[in-house]
Amino acid sequence: MLTIDDCRELAELTEEEIDAICEHEHCSEMLAIELGNYLVHSPEGCPRIRRMILDDIEHAEARGDTRHVVKLKLTLKHFCETHPEAVDKALDQ
Repeated sequence: MLTIDDCRELAELTEEEIDAICEHEHCSEMLAIELGNYLVHSPEGCPRIRRMILDDIEHAEARGDTRHVVKLKLTLKHFCETHPEAVDKALDQ
């Protein structure tokens, strides 16, 4: 039987990255893992996850949640370091 940690590892995402997808998509952790797994393994998926995290940062900034902004920025940094294909300049325009 697979544990939730096994599923995260298969998706190649950290708990914080999964949490950011949950926050963005307003869904359960397991659904976020499934979506994250699909996106990580698709050509345009990593830039989409990066955009989700950026959106979460913008929302946290808008509500003045500085602590959450810092956490999300660290999550984004780690995600971009471990998934360099996430940085697609064309999608940020």
